[in-house]
Amino acid sequence: MTKFNRKIPYNSLPILPPRTNLETTKVLRKTIDASRALAKLNGMLTNLPNPTLFLDTIHLQEAKASSEIENIITTNDDIYRSLVADKKFDNPATKEVISYKEALWNGLQQIETRPFISTNLCVEIVQSIKKNTAGIRTTPGTALKNTNGETIYTPPSGEAIIREKLHNLETFINGDDAIDPLIKMALMHYQFEAIHPFSDGNGRTGRILLLLYLKLEKLLDTPAIYLSEYIIKNKTDYYTKLRKVTENNDWEGWILYMLEMVEYTANKGLERLKNVTSLMDQMATEIKETLPKVYTKELVEILFRLPYTKRQFLIDAKLGTPKTVGNYLMELEKSGFLISEKVGKEKLYLNHKLMAILEIP
Repeated sequence: MTKFNRKIPYNSLPILPPRTNLETTKVLRKTIDASRALAKLNGMLTNLPNPTLFLDTIHLQEAKASSEIENIITTNDDIYRSLVADKKFDNPATKEVISYKEALWNGLQQIETRPFISTNLCVEIVQSIKKNTAGIRTTPGTALKNTNGETIYTPPSGEAIIREKLHNLETFINGDDAIDPLIKMALMHYQFEAIHPFSDGNGRTGRILLLLYLKLEKLLDTPAIYLSEYIIKNKTDYYTKLRKVTENNDWEGWILYMLEMVEYTANKGLERLKNVTSLMDQMATEIKETLPKVYTKELVEILFRLPYTKRQFLIDAKLGTPKTVGNYLMELEKSGFLISEKVGKEKLYLNHKLMAILEIP
C-alpha cells in the first residue's frame, strides 16, 4: 500500500467497509453504553404528549452548534428573533444557521418519504445550506490547511473519482450487513469527510447526514439531539482522530470518539428535555392558578415551541381575536412569565426561563 502523502490528492482512499477488526472489546462496550443512552432519549421523546413540540428549537440549536464549528457565530437571541419576527435580519451568520436548519428539516422529510441516503440527497442538502446550485467538486487544487497554512489533507480529486467514492459510500450506508448501526455511522462520517465532495459545506452536510442516519436506522424516531455540541467541545480531538484513521488506520480511536459523542449528547439531550418538560408543567400550573382566564394547554404549547412568540401565533392557533390574545400576552408579561421586546414594528415575547435552559452549556 502506498504511504499516505497529505499533499497529494487521496485518490486511493480505501472503500468501505475497512479490512480490519472494528468490533474490539472497547468498541463493543462503548456501543452498548451509547445504544442504551439513545434508547432512553428515544423513549422519553416517544412518550411526550406532543413529540414534535420542541423540534424547531432542537434543530435550531443543532444548526447553531454545527455552524459554530465552521466559525459561523451568532447568538440564540438573533436566531430565534429572526425566525419569529417579520423584520428581516441581515446578519449573514444568522442566515446561514437558519439555512442549515432548513436543510436538516428538508433532509428529514426526504428520509420520511424515501428511507435512503443517496449522493443526490447530499447535493440537495449542501445546496440548501449554501443557498446555491453547487454540485460535486470539479476544480482541482482543493487542500485542507491548518491555522498555520500547512496542508494537512488533500481529498480525492476529479469528479469521476469523487462520484465513484460516493457511490461506494451510498451502497455501504444503505446495504444490509452485520455491522452495528452506531459503528457504521462512525465509518460513514469518516468516509464522507475524507471524500470531501463539495467546495464548501462538507462539515455541515456530514453532520446533517448523522441525524438522518439515526432516523433511517430507527435509533431516534425524532432526531432531537445536538451532536455538533460535542464536536465543538472536543474539536481538536475530532480532527486529530479523523487524521489518525487516514494516516495510521486507527479506526478504534475514531469509533470510540463517535460513540462517546452519541452517548454524551443523548444523556445531555435527555437532561435538557426533562428540564424543559418540567418547566412547561410548572408554568402551566402557575398560569392556570394566576391567570385562569388566559390558560389553555394550546397557549402553553405555543410558549414552548420557540423561546420567542408573538400575537400572530396565538391568532393562527385560533386562541381569540387580535385584541384578546394581545391582552393575554400582556397579562402573561405582567405576571412575569414573559418579557416583551420591540423588533421593528412588532412586539415579540420571550419565554426567558426556557431560553435560560437552552443557554446552559
